Amino acid sequence: MHKHRVGLIAAAVCALSASQLAGAVEHEKVKTVISEQTRNEEAAKASQAKVTKLDDEASGMLAEYRQVLAEQQSLKSYNDQLAIQVKSQNEELASLQKQLDEVGQTARDALPMVTRMLATLEKFVSLDMPFLPEERAKRIAGLKEMMSRADVSLAEKYRRVVEAYQIEMEYGRTIEAYQGKVGEKTVDFLRAGRVALLYQTLDGKETGYWDAGARKWVAAPEYGDDIKAGLKIAKKQAAPDFLAVAVPAAKEIK
Repeated sequence: MHKHRVGLIAAAVCALSASQLAGAVEHEKVKTVISEQTRNEEAAKASQAKVTKLDDEASGMLAEYRQVLAEQQSLKSYNDQLAIQVKSQNEELASLQKQLDEVGQTARDALPMVTRMLATLEKFVSLDMPFLPEERAKRIAGLKEMMSRADVSLAEKYRRVVEAYQIEMEYGRTIEAYQGKVGEKTVDFLRAGRVALLYQTLDGKETGYWDAGARKWVAAPEYGDDIKAGLKIAKKQAAPDFLAVAVPAAKEIK
């Protein structure tokens, strides 16, 4: 009986040991499974973190790409605008160069023209009625001297010659009295535009006029009173009035 109990106890102990062993094995399996699951979860988290990181990097790269693309488009538009401006500036430079070339050609053509204008003016004065001879000769001489000077611009030379033409034109619209000489005699001259040039001695005893056809002074005592009146008008000593003066006869142009 005692042996039987011992056997039962031993069997129970063996059974218990086997159960404990099985439980321990099962527990180890559970721990292994849990550990494996934990590792899997950690790996999944790590993978998710990598995926999130890669997604963030991809999003950043996409945003950077879009920004670079926008900048590239902006630079292209800017370069296109610059190209248009450069083309316009090149065309303007070409136009300016053409104008400079034309100015150079104009300057080469203008100098001989101004020289001819001065020669014509000098010839005109020499053939005109001999009024204010010293003043007009001095003006012509001054212009001729100016034409030879390198420090005077072509524009200034042209302006001065045109100014001399204007002065000569003005003589044709004015009446003037001044003193001068006819031969050795000091006289009062009366210029009525370019229509007549008359003179009278200071004592009023001799009167005459310039005969443009004969190119000489001609005595004309019959105009004595008219010239005396005309001198007063020219000197603003009397009111304007009609005058009788010697006028060259009109000639037929052939």
